[in-house]
Amino acid sequence: MDNFRDRSGLRRHVLVVDDDFINREILTNLLESCYEVTVAENGTEAMEKLRDREINYSLILLDLLMPEMDGFEVIEAVRGDENLKNIPIIVMTSEADAEVQSIKMGAADFITKPYDMPEVILARCERIIELSENKSIIHSAEKDSLTGLYSRDFFFEYIRQMEKYDRPENVDVFVIDIDHFHVINEVYGRKVGDHVLKKLAEVMMETFEDSHSIGCRLEADTFYVYSVHGMKPHDILEKLEKGISGIASDHIRLRLGVYENANREEMVEGWFDRAKFSCDRVRGDYSNQIGYYSRELHDKFLYDERLINDFDSAIENKDFVVYYQPKFSIQGAEPRLRSAEALIRWKHPELGMISPGHFIPLFESNGLIQNVDRYVWHETAAQIRKWKDEYGMSVPVSVNVSRIDIYNPELENTLLGFLEENNLTPSDMMLEITESAYSENADKLIEVVSTLRDKGFMIEMDDFGSGYSSLNMLTTIPIDVLKLDMKFIRDMLKDPCSMKLVELILDIAKFLNLQVVAEGVEEEAQVYALAERGCDIIQGYY
Repeated sequence: MDNFRDRSGLRRHVLVVDDDFINREILTNLLESCYEVTVAENGTEAMEKLRDREINYSLILLDLLMPEMDGFEVIEAVRGDENLKNIPIIVMTSEADAEVQSIKMGAADFITKPYDMPEVILARCERIIELSENKSIIHSAEKDSLTGLYSRDFFFEYIRQMEKYDRPENVDVFVIDIDHFHVINEVYGRKVGDHVLKKLAEVMMETFEDSHSIGCRLEADTFYVYSVHGMKPHDILEKLEKGISGIASDHIRLRLGVYENANREEMVEGWFDRAKFSCDRVRGDYSNQIGYYSRELHDKFLYDERLINDFDSAIENKDFVVYYQPKFSIQGAEPRLRSAEALIRWKHPELGMISPGHFIPLFESNGLIQNVDRYVWHETAAQIRKWKDEYGMSVPVSVNVSRIDIYNPELENTLLGFLEENNLTPSDMMLEITESAYSENADKLIEVVSTLRDKGFMIEMDDFGSGYSSLNMLTTIPIDVLKLDMKFIRDMLKDPCSMKLVELILDIAKFLNLQVVAEGVEEEAQVYALAERGCDIIQGYY
């Protein structure tokens, strides 16, 4: 890269400004082997050539004592011109006393006359040009071209320098993100989207101008701020939203991730990872726009990541264990075994027993629940086969079918494949679908469930009564069994309202010719009360 100009034949342009013909000739002969040289006899002619803009000059060699416009005036004019101010200037004069003044005015170097050391002059010209070009490259990389905020790498480096030499007592870090920014680009166009980003950067600088702080635009619509502790996050959010409101729409919603009093023992980048994590956690939460980082939150995040990373090995090593909770028919002289439900538990080799109340929602959120369900289906089918071989009887088992499974076009083939592998029929395995799944895409669910019922599977609606949309859907969705949520059972003997709801649900099920399974039965009195009111089946710890 450094030798690109030499290999390609590209030559930098140098302007020599001197009123003495001999000096101009000496410098031209000296420089033309390496550079394209242009000469000017005085400052006025030099400024005309510089402003002509046909040539981009990499260096100006400038005499100080000239008629019409001297070197000091040229330096002042060049430094005051936005298009020329970055061209480095080497002052040439026999006046040693002028060195300090010219350097203070902005000259990059100083060469004394006469020119009796040509190698030194060439070396100094090359060095000044190289320094200037490197500075230009650094400057272009230092700032985000759209917003004028620091770029990521310079932002973190400046923080390290501030922490090293000008360390505040306590600092806060903030991550600012625009909700659904892609929609602004799509609806209003990228030009408006860029305007929103630039305006947000301006408002950020205004908001934090009174504090010891710096900011950067990380990428797209994500911004970082490092600030001395003290500003209230709600005040920050209010000022930012007020500053950008009305640009693309009446209200642009921001999210703010906050890590207050950042731990100095952690790496700088880690501070912003934590604030970004907190910011991402409130995505989609329209009741809250500010996410605060805490150690407990971070520990939970690390714990969840550990579970996700250990998932494949848990499947491979059978750390997931399937238990079978029996269901008993209570309509008769004595309760009798009717079927069972497959319940998965995780015996982690290092973390011990992990509650399904923790890992099931985690795997539902990232799609791994499909792998969990397939594992349960496989283990359950093998267990039903084993019971048939050992005891000569069939115990139908209910397995969970998650919302994600419903939309898998291979669901039917997968279930039938496990049954065929163990020489079983659909009557051996019942399918539980949670109530909440019925409210998301009823048409698709009805289509899938109807197909599965036609194949011989019994369908159970799990957790009935925990949602809000089931009553008006019971007549249209094809199901065989209602599973009454345990919260009704828990309170029914001490709360007349809960008891009345249980009776109502049992009456509805009877009218629709549906069996009812009561979950969470733990007391003998609950069994008798449910049997009296016509409940068919119970399951629980009793």
